[in-house]
Amino acid sequence: MERRKLVIVGSGPAAYTAALYAARANLFPLVFEGFFSGPAGGQLMTTTEVENYPGFPEGISGPELMEKMRKQAERFGTTILTEDVVSVDLKGYPFAINGSPTNIQADSLIIATGATARRLDVPGCRDGEFWQKGVTACAVCDGAAPIFRNKDLYVFGGGDTAVEEAVFLTKYGKKVYLVHRRDEFRASKIMAERALKHPKIEVVWNHVLDRVEGDQVVASVTLKDVKSGQTTKREAGGVFFAIGHEPNTKFLQGQVATEPNGYIKVRPGTSLTSVPGVFAAGDVQDPVYRQAVTAAGSGCMASLDAERWLSEREHHAQ
Repeated sequence: MERRKLVIVGSGPAAYTAALYAARANLFPLVFEGFFSGPAGGQLMTTTEVENYPGFPEGISGPELMEKMRKQAERFGTTILTEDVVSVDLKGYPFAINGSPTNIQADSLIIATGATARRLDVPGCRDGEFWQKGVTACAVCDGAAPIFRNKDLYVFGGGDTAVEEAVFLTKYGKKVYLVHRRDEFRASKIMAERALKHPKIEVVWNHVLDRVEGDQVVASVTLKDVKSGQTTKREAGGVFFAIGHEPNTKFLQGQVATEPNGYIKVRPGTSLTSVPGVFAAGDVQDPVYRQAVTAAGSGCMASLDAERWLSEREHHAQ
């Protein structure tokens, strides 16, 4: 079985940046970028225009940005396998990385598998419908896009994130409707008051999303009253889900410590996980910022941490 100094699982800004730094450090990294587990390149592969990534004043499409990062990592000697990791064994050493179909031994491992945005499975919100055509799960990423400006925007959720995203969208939308299936927020008191007092936010209690309709982009939403069952169709220019993310960690089978919310636990200010030689980068360990630029930065950190750890291990082995 082939043995590598460093294996990186995942794709997107964190994985490709980690690979770039590792390759330049002559660690000859191997990246499992995924296949069936989601688009190689991560969440940005479903994002049309990225306007807030430094160095691209005119903006750049998500897929194009990921392709550039991928090519840059390959240029310095990264090996990329377009396949999924089915399982890992972190109890022995070297670590066993079981792909589909490639199996590798790894002296160190960077986990950069990201997180998947939860979205409601209702008509109009699925792939091939209006997902990323006015339906999104990241207001901070997409809210400034021209299609949302001066439109009625709908945010679905009842926690702090939902309120934060609703307040953020007031900069761009004509009116922001915060729709919650219950009659009180799960958000903290201070955040709830912020939404209730904001002149451009209207809270719609006891309602859920029934369907999204439009032509090329979102034009309307149909809301359903959870108590009466009555539906109401409303004009809408954007739909934003703020119902959380799911970190992609199932393949780890609990071998790495996680926070109560399921994200990988890292030592503050580092990428170090509970398993020596295993590092985490990007959204899989970041429930707060979740931006391409912060993911890339943490990928750099993980690579430098891995390089340092490998160097110290080799030194002690001599």
